[in-house]
Amino acid sequence: MNQTQTITLYQPLLHRLALKMVGSWQDAEDIVQDTFLKWLTLDQEKIKNTKAYLIKSVTNSCINHLNSIKRKKNEYLDAINPKEFVEKLDLSHIDIEHEISTALAMLHKKLEPVERAVYLLREVFNIEYDELQQIVNKKKENCRQLFSRAKEKLAIDTSKISFDMVNSAQLIESFKKACSFGEPKELIEDLRLEISQKA
Repeated sequence: MNQTQTITLYQPLLHRLALKMVGSWQDAEDIVQDTFLKWLTLDQEKIKNTKAYLIKSVTNSCINHLNSIKRKKNEYLDAINPKEFVEKLDLSHIDIEHEISTALAMLHKKLEPVERAVYLLREVFNIEYDELQQIVNKKKENCRQLFSRAKEKLAIDTSKISFDMVNSAQLIESFKKACSFGEPKELIEDLRLEISQKA
């Protein structure tokens, strides 16, 4: 089998392998082409199993390619100074209190207390359904349905919403604390209180 026949025979196999490893059509093509170019410069008679050699070469090139991408990504991330980045951010135009109030107003207008509790705790704090069923005293499957229903309700467009809520200040405060410290214990108690008042 001559070189042209070898390339024609193995190119589709090598491209599929490279594509599966690197996930990019263009990168896979480049890797396979480079492998064949290198192979063409070698003494063919010294290679006992051409197919095995080409597969091994493509695999090694893919690994090197992925390692190079990872290294560049890490170098880029290391070059970023988070403190300096945050200091450069101009957040003066953002009124956090207003943003939170508006978001919670939307939740209060569209969702029932139990839906609101499940949505907030799942969406914002990523609390698992096992824990949610204990917090809101509902079965896990019911919690999934409540979360799904809440998302559907929130997707429906609503015009200007007024925020008329007796304990709004308390809920806003406990929500901000939960976001700041990653501990939604106080927020959970406030949400439970809302559910019990509605019942």
